[in-house]
Amino acid sequence: MIGLPHMQDLLAVLCGSAVGFSLALTGGGGSILAMPLVLYVAGVHDPHVAIGTSALAVAANAFANLIPHARAGHVRWKPAFVFAATGVLGATLGSTLGKAVNGQHLVVLFALLMLVVAALMLRGRKGGGPDRYPLPHMVPRLGATGFGAGALSGFFGIGGGFLVVPGLMFASGMEIIHAVGTSLFSVGAFGVTTAVNYAASGLVDWRVAAEFIGGGILGGWLGAMGAKRLAQTRGALNLVFAGMIILVAIYMLFKSLHG
Repeated sequence: MIGLPHMQDLLAVLCGSAVGFSLALTGGGGSILAMPLVLYVAGVHDPHVAIGTSALAVAANAFANLIPHARAGHVRWKPAFVFAATGVLGATLGSTLGKAVNGQHLVVLFALLMLVVAALMLRGRKGGGPDRYPLPHMVPRLGATGFGAGALSGFFGIGGGFLVVPGLMFASGMEIIHAVGTSLFSVGAFGVTTAVNYAASGLVDWRVAAEFIGGGILGGWLGAMGAKRLAQTRGALNLVFAGMIILVAIYMLFKSLHG
């Protein structure tokens, strides 16, 4: 029989696998589940530590999952660098503000954000037209959307793929499969920025982060392999993810308001 400490380790690995799989498959949409999984399943009870830990895990998984997408030709590097450059500034500001906010208030705000994300996922997103980069007039749009996505990612300690993917499509007109692959670079950059800021304040559980990362790499490679194969069922997958996000958000609100 598995003892409680080892069960927590196993749960952290399994949760990391689930996040890594969704991260690779949807370009970060599922990474919003990382923080509540760290907080309620992996045994980290401080919301700030959960944010710092999940940010590190999501960043490592995003960069690991970037490799197979890059090999498949799904990454557009110039838009990725422009988007990430301003996004890192936003993530620095957002994560600094996040550390100053009461942990329980952060959890409530995070749960409300999850409900917004679920609504956006239920609406769906249309594929972009033919790639139209690199054009000079797209740089301001890439920079502005990158900063906004980075600020929210830093504040909540999330990868922000649900913001990055549509942001890239809006700013450059790239196809959704390229936006999914390209988004992983920014998701990783935002996560590293947030994790470094939180680690500087001692708000990272390194053991849980390592377990999440290990599980996430395996799940991520499986997700990348299925990204094209499951393209036709992505609408159904978004429906499942949205339902899961809504349930987790309701649970978080209940725990925060009655805990």
